[in-house]
Amino acid sequence: MKNIIMNHKPKITREDREKLNKHKSVVIWFTGLSGSGKSTLAFSIEEKLHKFGCRTIVLDGDNIRSGISSNLSFNDNDRKENIRRVRELVKLMTEAGVITIVAMISPFNHDRNLVRELVTNDKFIEIYCCASLETCESRDAKGLYKRARSGEIKNFTGIDSPYEAPVNPDLVIDTQNQQVQDSVNQIMNYIKDKIIT
Repeated sequence: MKNIIMNHKPKITREDREKLNKHKSVVIWFTGLSGSGKSTLAFSIEEKLHKFGCRTIVLDGDNIRSGISSNLSFNDNDRKENIRRVRELVKLMTEAGVITIVAMISPFNHDRNLVRELVTNDKFIEIYCCASLETCESRDAKGLYKRARSGEIKNFTGIDSPYEAPVNPDLVIDTQNQQVQDSVNQIMNYIKDKIIT
């Protein structure tokens, strides 16, 4: 099958699109336990970047799971496939000159590192939303931890499926103790120079 596929080289490059957009195309990847604040921060950062005139998109874990990955379960293999699909989306978005903001538990270091390698290290910003399991359970807006504890949900990250915290993230946000606006300011201070040309 691979013998009949021929990749075409585009005439318009990512650099051309970045120049048109007046900003770099990067991936801002939020990782952390369910309830750690990933989605809240991702959409807040998108709103801030939009005000700067940046072209953005948020790939949120729940939205991905209800669309392109709706046929996947939460076992380890399907989690890896979910991230593989998002990885390919991220690659396309980066080539399109878009700032892609991902908010996904993405529990395995190996899978997140594959994304970093695919889009290159200087285009990948890994942000660890750091909050204890107890804090995330106390928030439990969707009631998922309660259902996981009762056995209704299997392979739930932090309960009966592991979460590997990033070894060397670009930024750690203390979402357990820090207010949302303070976290947004910390992130914006870090990413602004890496994005705006």
